[in-house]
Amino acid sequence: MIDNTIRNKIKKIKIVTKRMMHSTLSGDYLSAFKGTGLEFHQIRTYQLGDDVRSIDWKSSAKMNNIMVKEFIEDRERTIVIAIDTSASLAYGSGSRLKQDTVHDVAAALACIAHENKDNVGLLLFNDIVHTTIPAKKGHAHVSTILKSIYSTPTIGSTNFASLGEHLLKHPQKNMVLVIISDWLLDGDENLSTFKTLAKLYDVIAVRISDPCEEQLPDVGYLEIKDPETGEMALINAKDINHFLRERQLAQKHFFDRNRISTLHVMAGASFIPPLARFLQYRSRR
Repeated sequence: MIDNTIRNKIKKIKIVTKRMMHSTLSGDYLSAFKGTGLEFHQIRTYQLGDDVRSIDWKSSAKMNNIMVKEFIEDRERTIVIAIDTSASLAYGSGSRLKQDTVHDVAAALACIAHENKDNVGLLLFNDIVHTTIPAKKGHAHVSTILKSIYSTPTIGSTNFASLGEHLLKHPQKNMVLVIISDWLLDGDENLSTFKTLAKLYDVIAVRISDPCEEQLPDVGYLEIKDPETGEMALINAKDINHFLRERQLAQKHFFDRNRISTLHVMAGASFIPPLARFLQYRSRR
C-alpha cells in the first residue's frame, strides 16, 4: 500500500510528463535515444557497394565466393534508471531535499520512456544494489517503478563499484543507462567501473546538487557532519568552495574522456528546462 502523499506525487509527475510530451520534447527524446544495437541477419553474397569491412572471410573461404555478414538495426530501446539512495541525498538548504528532485527526475524519465513504448527498468542502490525491477513495458509496470521511486528511504553510503558489478553481471542489449546521484565522490578510482560500462552502453550521469554544494557563503569556519558516515569536521568555507569546484571539474574531465553524457539539475529548481535542453543537445549530436 502507498500513502496519499506518494499517490499525489505520482499523479502530479504523470500530469507534468504528459504536458512535456505534448511539447517538442517527444521528438527530442526519440532523437536523443536512438536504437543503436545491431542484430545479425544473414550471410549473403557480396554485392557492388557493400562495405568491405562486412566481408566474412571464413565463410568466403568455405563458399569459394566473397560473402558478407548482413545486420539489421534493433530500434527497441531499454532505459534503465539507477538511483542513488544514500543518506547524502536527504539534504537541502532550501525548501526541498535533493532526494525530492532525484525522485521527480527519475519518475519523469520513466514516464517518458513508457509513453514512447520503451522498455524501462529500475535499480536502487547505496552500499549495494538493493532493489531491481527488470526492464519491460506496460502501464502496471511503470506504476510499480513510480511507487518504488517515491517510497524508498535514503540510507547508507554510496558504492558505485557495487552498481557497476551488478550491471556487468546482468548485461542487457541496446541499453541506455541513466545514473542519478549527487556524485559526491573523490577521485577517478570511485568511477573506474564506468569506463567499462561506457564502452558497453549509452551512459548518462545526472547530477542533483544543492546550491550550497556549488558555492558556500563566505562565513569562515563551519562544523559539518557527513550524513553517510556520521563523522564531524571543521571546515573553512573558502577552502571547501575550492575543493567543490576542483571535484566537479575532475569529474567532468572523467565523463568527457569516457563519452558519458551529463545532465545537471539543481535541487529545488524545476528540472524541466535543463532536461529539455539536454535532450535537444543529444538529438543534434
